[in-house]
Amino acid sequence: MAQMLSTKEVAKFLGINEKMVYTLISEKGLPASKVTGKWIFPKHLVEQWVESNTVNYPQAHKTLPPYDGLLVISGSNDILLEKTLAIFNSRYPGHLAVFGNLGSVGGINALRKSLCHMATSHLLQENGSDYNFDFLQGQFERMPVVVNFCKRDQGILLQAGNPGKIKSVKDLGKRGVRIVNRSLATGTRLLFDRELKRAGVAGERITGYDNEVNRHMDVGLEILSGRADAGPGIRPVASLLGLDFFPLRQERYDMVVTRERFFDQGVQYFLSLLHEKAFIQAAEELQGYDVSISGKMIFPHELETEEAGQQD
Repeated sequence: MAQMLSTKEVAKFLGINEKMVYTLISEKGLPASKVTGKWIFPKHLVEQWVESNTVNYPQAHKTLPPYDGLLVISGSNDILLEKTLAIFNSRYPGHLAVFGNLGSVGGINALRKSLCHMATSHLLQENGSDYNFDFLQGQFERMPVVVNFCKRDQGILLQAGNPGKIKSVKDLGKRGVRIVNRSLATGTRLLFDRELKRAGVAGERITGYDNEVNRHMDVGLEILSGRADAGPGIRPVASLLGLDFFPLRQERYDMVVTRERFFDQGVQYFLSLLHEKAFIQAAEELQGYDVSISGKMIFPHELETEEAGQQD
């Protein structure tokens, strides 16, 4: 079971008095549960809450060197992204695109530190209707460019035939259910924890909640092998592995790039692929993707005209 903190311990951890802890619970969404009249705090969720609410990150002292053929992308992993990297590398032999699987939070942190050219992210905001902007505004003095890569079905992967009769998130709390999970730095985990909370299920009490793997495909393979009954992930994995799936929502999965690097040749080559037939066909071969707005600039709109001028 995950480590739990008392009110006194979480106050010491945050460096505040105990009365302020209650204010943070009611006004700022500090993760907490009340058991037999006392508040308890899962330590890993408190750490996640602190990171997601951090502002005024120090600016990077170093920047990426001028683009010279190596395109570095980091963040949330995706099957269609892997296929697009392969298309890029075959289409442009003088260039190389590589990916670092750090999760959405890790990818944006890497972008802020100038360790990559682009980050991939699908961090659902507190309002439940938009993605990425709240987190980006807390980390960047100047908002980066956000371009949609795709929309995709996010939900729960299940064993074929669903022998555990799992039909809702609440059913994951049933006795005997085993799950596999994603790390705290991923948008998938943030959505999963949000849905567990809405369903009134204490994740720490589910067998396998602390069993974290690095990729969507790893979740699927754990379930396919029989080592888990369920886990959070995307529909394309279920389709490829013949697993059952119940959806939670269609999410927006974006590419994020600083304005200083937006017109780098490799960045523009990669983003241009999102309008091409090879990319669309790759998405159509997998269930669970919607590429109707792929390549669309989500923010800022005024760069669209400037980008077109650069490409003429």
